[in-house]
Order: sequence, then C-alpha cells, then structure tokens
Amino acid sequence: MSSKSLSYRCIELLQDYSSQPSNKLRNKLVELNIGLVRKVAHQVSRKCAEPYEDLEQIGYLGLIRAIERFDIQQGSAFSSFAIPYIRGEMLHYLRDRGSMMRIPRRWQELYARGKKLRKGLIEKLGRLPKDNELAAALEVSLQEWSECQLALQNRLPISLDAVVTNSIDSSVTFGDTIADPRCQRQRKLTEDRLQLQGAMSQLEAKTKAAIECVFLQDLPRKEAAQKIGISPMTVTRHLHKGIEQLESILEPVVA
Repeated sequence: MSSKSLSYRCIELLQDYSSQPSNKLRNKLVELNIGLVRKVAHQVSRKCAEPYEDLEQIGYLGLIRAIERFDIQQGSAFSSFAIPYIRGEMLHYLRDRGSMMRIPRRWQELYARGKKLRKGLIEKLGRLPKDNELAAALEVSLQEWSECQLALQNRLPISLDAVVTNSIDSSVTFGDTIADPRCQRQRKLTEDRLQLQGAMSQLEAKTKAAIECVFLQDLPRKEAAQKIGISPMTVTRHLHKGIEQLESILEPVVA
C-alpha cells in the first residue's frame, strides 16, 4: 500500500472510530501506524539505556491515547498529532524508570546556545521561532537539533504546560500526553476483573457456581441452591471455601 493510500485509509478509519469507537477499529489504526511508534522508539533508544523493544511497547500506549483523542475536524495530520503522544509516553516511562541519558557534551552546549538564540529570535520575529529557524541559526541540521532537544528534555524537568505540538485550532501540552486518571482506573478495573476471572476458573464447578450466583448475580442462597441443585447449607460451605481459595490464589498478585 502506497503512503498516499495508507493516509486515506487512516483517515477513513479515524472517521469511523470517531463516530463508533471499537477495539477492532482501534487495532486496525494501531497496525496502520506502527511505523510512527518504531520511528520514535529508534530515536529515543539511541539516547538512553532502555532496550528498543521496551520503548516500542510503551509507544503503543501513546499511539492508542492519540487515536482516542484525535479530532479529525481540526484538519491536522494524524501523524503530527500522534508523535508527541508516543514520545511523551516514552519520556514519562523513562522518568519513572530513572533512566540516565547519555548526553554528548556537544549537545549540552548546543542546547544552551539554542536557549539564548530563542530569546533573540522571539524579539526579532515577534513570535516563537520554529525548530527549522533555530537549527539554521545554530548552523546544524533540523534532525540534529530535534534529537538534541529530545535528549535534553528527557533529562530535565518539563512543565506540564509546555506545548509539544501545535495545530491550526489547538495545541497539545505535555500534560495532555500523561495518562488520564479515569483511563488508569478503568485499566486497573479491567486488570482486576481478568485476574478474578483467572482465579475463578481454578475453583471447583459447584464452588464457582455458588460464588457467581450469590455475589455476581445477587441471588438469595435459597434460589442459588435450587439453581445449582444443592442445599442452602452446602451453598454456604462452598462460599466460605471459595473465598478462602480466591484469597490464596490472588494474594501473590496483590503482593
């Protein structure tokens, strides 16, 4: 598939996802944009000790967040919108890991010169200078200046209000790329549910049925007994037994 066809396909899927979100559509969008994640992972991996594979996996979380937040009505390219989310997720991961960046001395000096030049260009232009303008003023390539900024920004504290990308109608700050607490809670609930399902599958059939009837379906023990085909007293014994077994199975996970 050509890059043009890929872009059109991505736009179509983003439109479909916007009107009717689904895991199937989201997975297709992730597959179409794998290249974005790999590109950023390669850039970041050259400047830190973390394995490329780990950064790539973390980058997919940023890509998914970008898919969920992208507004096709803004008119900006999805790739331009997604890359800061992908990079932001990796940088957030590196900060949590306390990974030390290997910063060349030349880049430290270049970054310091860039900060001084930025102030002068703001006064001269009456606006924030673009990266290509700064690179030209520093007499380095745009790629080297971008990589220099990426390396230093990963090492230095960054304001949550710092703008990481601009579009015609809006901008995205670093704070926007950090996980939404509601999403984190939802993810935790999903993980807990999967762990409970796995633990339940290890119980005896009648013990599992008793727990499902009483705790999940909220049935009285008498009705649960009739449904399972045992006495109410036996239901109670299965409940006690099941709870003890679940605590034993889930305890290592909680710890």
